[in-house]
Amino acid sequence: MAQIQKIELTDDRNFYAVRDRIEHAGTVRAEKFFYFDPNTLNPEGWQSLGLSPKQAQSIVNYTKKGGKFYKPEDLQKMYTISPERYAKLLPFVQIAAQPSGYPQNKMPFEKKVLVKKTFQVVDINTADSARLDEIKGIGGAFATRILKYRERLGGFHHKEQLMEIYGLDSSKYNEIKDQVTISSVALKMVNINTAVFNDLKGNPYLSYKQINAIIQYRKQHGNYSGLSDLSKVLILNQDIINKIAPYISF
Repeated sequence: MAQIQKIELTDDRNFYAVRDRIEHAGTVRAEKFFYFDPNTLNPEGWQSLGLSPKQAQSIVNYTKKGGKFYKPEDLQKMYTISPERYAKLLPFVQIAAQPSGYPQNKMPFEKKVLVKKTFQVVDINTADSARLDEIKGIGGAFATRILKYRERLGGFHHKEQLMEIYGLDSSKYNEIKDQVTISSVALKMVNINTAVFNDLKGNPYLSYKQINAIIQYRKQHGNYSGLSDLSKVLILNQDIINKIAPYISF
């Protein structure tokens, strides 16, 4: 059994010396010093430098998990290496150079480039989410809301309807209004004389009570002949009638 010299543990250096000798007892290869990069050295290489298998594997585990040595002096942060052994290894440490322009003791970072949106004129009746996202001032959340509201309406009749979308107030509208246009696509129409509840419930301008009133009035008085007949439904005001007019037929 290897004999270990008695050492007074009066400071950290003596503690590391004793531990180093205990861990090395019967396990250490003959020291063979050579230039090495601690970031890439394998366990066998560390053992050739005089470390025990346990110590060597501890350092390799550190680098495999993302640990990095940026300068030779970083070697002393490994608790498995005693100050005595660190002094022996330090002259042989050669760390591969970091990319030019980065300090050797700093990790390089990827610079994020923000791409500015160029001015776009987008048709809000035909654009998909990606196309709407090209509007300066409109992000992914607003693009999704515009698409959902367009579906509920059956198409936009005029640009100002954008202000009916949650969060898209007059200030935001003034910011984007010159970037949007409306094509002359056919709006989704509902025949008010044949419509059932489900045909009208998606319309953002009508409440459930108003839909029921429209249907009940038709059942009692016959088909509507025009917009003027809708004004006879007491629960509808002229503002509501004007809003639904582009989306109904008779």
